[in-house]
Amino acid sequence: MPAKPRRLRAQGLLTLATAAACVAAVASVPAQAGDNPTYTNPNAPIDVRVNDLLHRMTLAEKIGQMDQISVVRMQGDCQWSGGDFTDSCMKSVLVDNAAGSVLSGGGAGPAVNTPENWAKMVNAVQKYAVTNSRLHIPVLYGVDAVHGHNNVLGATIFPQEIGMGSTWDASLAGAAGAATARAVAATGIDWNFAPVTDIARDQRWGRYYETYGEDPLLSGTLAASAVKGIQGADGAKKVAATVKHFAGYGEPGNGHDRVPGDVSIRYLQDTLLPSYKQAIDAGAKTVMVNSGAINGVPATGSRYLLTTVLRKQFGFQGVVVSDWQDVRALQTSYHVAADYPEAIAKAVNAGLDMAMEPYDAQGWSDGLKTAVDRGLVSVQRIDQSVARILTLKFQLGLFEHPYVDASKADAAVLGADTTLARQAADESQVLLRNDGNVLPVSSSAKKIVVAGSYADDINDQLGGWTVGWQGVPDGVQAPGTTVLQGIKAAAPSGTQVVQAKTADDAVAQAKDADLTVVVVGEKAAAEGAADSPRPELSADQQALVKSLKATGKPVVTVVIAGRPLVLGDADGTQGLLMSWLPGSEGGKAVADVLFGAVNPSGRLSASWPKDIGNEPLYYQQLPGTNGGPESSYDAAYPFGAGLSYTTYTFASIKAASATARAKDTIHLSVGVSNSGSRAGDLVVPVYVSQPSSDVLSPSRKLVAFARVHLDAGQSRTVALDVPPSRLAVTPGDIDGSAPQAVASGDYVFTAGTQTTTVTVH
Repeated sequence: MPAKPRRLRAQGLLTLATAAACVAAVASVPAQAGDNPTYTNPNAPIDVRVNDLLHRMTLAEKIGQMDQISVVRMQGDCQWSGGDFTDSCMKSVLVDNAAGSVLSGGGAGPAVNTPENWAKMVNAVQKYAVTNSRLHIPVLYGVDAVHGHNNVLGATIFPQEIGMGSTWDASLAGAAGAATARAVAATGIDWNFAPVTDIARDQRWGRYYETYGEDPLLSGTLAASAVKGIQGADGAKKVAATVKHFAGYGEPGNGHDRVPGDVSIRYLQDTLLPSYKQAIDAGAKTVMVNSGAINGVPATGSRYLLTTVLRKQFGFQGVVVSDWQDVRALQTSYHVAADYPEAIAKAVNAGLDMAMEPYDAQGWSDGLKTAVDRGLVSVQRIDQSVARILTLKFQLGLFEHPYVDASKADAAVLGADTTLARQAADESQVLLRNDGNVLPVSSSAKKIVVAGSYADDINDQLGGWTVGWQGVPDGVQAPGTTVLQGIKAAAPSGTQVVQAKTADDAVAQAKDADLTVVVVGEKAAAEGAADSPRPELSADQQALVKSLKATGKPVVTVVIAGRPLVLGDADGTQGLLMSWLPGSEGGKAVADVLFGAVNPSGRLSASWPKDIGNEPLYYQQLPGTNGGPESSYDAAYPFGAGLSYTTYTFASIKAASATARAKDTIHLSVGVSNSGSRAGDLVVPVYVSQPSSDVLSPSRKLVAFARVHLDAGQSRTVALDVPPSRLAVTPGDIDGSAPQAVASGDYVFTAGTQTTTVTVH
């Protein structure tokens, strides 16, 4: 979700008087005098309550429900100054314009950033809306909690999604989602704009790290688990998850954020849409729309995406919300509407339910009313969206429990779930090189040098969307353990850990060291500011690693980054560990792997290019007639790569039947063994290929995977199912006009080096 196009100022804390009014943990909505409205009856069916409330609402109140506005529009000067809540601004937004939702975008929080103050702030908004609106309707309060409750200083920060993708651990993604939802709920918030369900295939893109990786099945499976975790958490409030950004957001035409993309219908249906569908099928209550344009049509105004695909094909019944000011962008940026009312009409008629119109509640109200007066939008269409929004509010229990106990927020958020965050950071570490078994570090090592500017930098280790939109703001220090701190704490007694202050110091110190750990990476940023036309390690970092290699002493490179970076002269060290953006427990996780407390189990969720200019790079590249390596899939480290401190064997793969019908689920069993000397977790991927096909197919495609624990010497048989949807493709000619189907023919399933063939009739 884009935030204001400059770093937000610290936001104002609510007044003491308002805070005092919000101490109560639970409050019921008061009924109107002389009336006993059905919608206030918690025992009535939700659809009955929605219908009763909808028929009591004026058109203006309905229009207001479809707007989501930034909390800063109710503070200070009602612009971006922050400060205390201003009564006249709250009245304008929540009463006069009856806004149905409020958000804290890009970290817009209280002046003193604590969980308790967040809860007081959200309670104050709810209190004003419930008390002062004519029908006492609570608001939905949204926030981007994409790797923990990342807006709140002191909250436990999980690895960014790209690191979570490298765990290949769906249950862990679900647990992290639930932990995040509990923290979010403790601060009064009931709507989380997560998980990001886009797939990322261009390493230049600034939002690459916000995804689970490049593969549709891996991304969709983890996103589905995250949805279940967020919405199934047992917290102070129920929390709605958001599948975003629907659809195809990860395919910008030139690698820059929110640049229009052109994709074939075949590619859209077979590759881009499946991850969203998995997450929607998991029960997601809301969907956020792609800010970009696909095939010349902005997604926010696409009836094909928002109605034909999302509603009719996927059966989605929840709330569809735009991204930051994207309805207005139909007029101001895309120029597909002559004025704002026409832009609103295009979006609403396409299938949008709520506009994230963070700046101008009055402008939204006037614009949609004008669209109705012009006959561009029907009241029936508005009723449809408002019914969905009210249904969500009833489902979340907001009419009965709009507030939380702010005094409990600090205890619920600060230091919560650090053990889980460390597990996530541990599992996300991907060991890519271990020449001469330089790792784990020998217990006899007497001196370890730690070099590189990212070795002791917690803020960049956390990445963007942490406290602020672009990352931790200047002058703020986030809590957590850096790589240097983790190594110092984990080093055996008697081992000297020396931090090199400069590049020259690093080389001098390395000459008599047993090992040098050099920590390299990229600065934290978000969205367009994180775009990288040349996603490579900076020249000074390459020079540092090159000079350390020249000492002839062992060097291990640790990469802290949100994407694979071309290493250049930094390539070729004895050890290479991709740590991604591992969160507040990341320093401990790096040390866990370096010293062998954890057997590395992470596997790349994204392909690692050899050279600049190979972007976009992904393993499902289609075949061509140019046989050169630069024209085929030729990665430095391919999708799924990762080493362990033990050895695994894929002994067999078998199908329950050698033949199947197109509608059948194919049942596979994979025999795996741990032939090494220590226990570990093994990722078991199964790929499919077709010896021949009517339309181009990749040389391999992930169709099933599991993560299993194996003790030393243990063997297991892993059962995996491949439903027909994972084999279906769009048949026919270039126009891609036919519906998806499973083609007849041979399908070769591969696990490790083992294969089995199933013939589909």
